[in-house]
Amino acid sequence: MTFLKKVFRKKDDFSFILEQIIGFYPTYISIYQQAFLHKSLTQHNEFKSFESNERLEFLGDAVLDSIISHYLFSKFPKKDEGYLTKLRSRLVSRQNLNNLGVKIGLQELIKSNLDRASKSIYGDALEALIGAIYLDKGYPFAQKFVEKKLLQNHIDVEEIMQTETDFKSRVIEWCQKEKLSFDFKITEQEEKNEKLYIAELHINKISKGSGTAFTKKQAEQLAAEKFYQEIFIY
Repeated sequence: MTFLKKVFRKKDDFSFILEQIIGFYPTYISIYQQAFLHKSLTQHNEFKSFESNERLEFLGDAVLDSIISHYLFSKFPKKDEGYLTKLRSRLVSRQNLNNLGVKIGLQELIKSNLDRASKSIYGDALEALIGAIYLDKGYPFAQKFVEKKLLQNHIDVEEIMQTETDFKSRVIEWCQKEKLSFDFKITEQEEKNEKLYIAELHINKISKGSGTAFTKKQAEQLAAEKFYQEIFIY
C-alpha cells in the first residue's frame, strides 16, 4: 500500500469533496492528494520531503501569477503598470490566499502533523491545488478555476484595492518620511512540529509592536500591523 493510500483511506470521500471545490472530476487523483500533504509529515519520516505539497505549491504560485496578471490586464485596460502590479500583489498576498483556502473548504482535505495549523497552510495548499489542476488538466482549466471559482465567487476586487494588507511597507515608508530608525528583531521557538517566529518592531530603538507566526515575513507583518493600527487608525 502506498503512502498516499494510507493517508487518504476513503478515496471516494476525498474525490467527492475535491470535485465540489474545483467543479470537475480529476483525472489523476494522486496529484491532488499530494497537493494537500503538508511538509510537517516529513518530521516523522512518513514520506520523503519531495512528496509533500511544496513542489506543487512552487508551480501553482507561478501559474496563479500568470492567470491573475492576464485577468487584471483584461479587466482594467486603462490602468497603468503600477496600479496593476499593486492590485496583483494584494490578490496573491498570503493573507488573501489563506482566506480563500478556508472559504472554499480546503481545511477538509489538508493532511498534516501540526497540533495547531498556521493560517499559511491554507494559502500554501491553494497554490498547490492550482499546480495540481495545471498538471492534470492544463492551463485553461487552471485559469477557469481561478477566474470562475475564486475571483468571481469569493473576491471583490474593488474592496481588495481599498484594503491595506502590506503594513510593513507602510510603516517603513512612514519611518523614512519621519527620519526615524527602524528594525525587526526576530527570535525563534519550537512549536512541536513547526518553528515559530516572533518579530518585534523597534522604532528609534523602542519596541512598538510584536507578532508571532510560522514565517518571519508574516510575523513582521503582524508586528507592523499593530503599530500601523495605533498610529494611522486610532
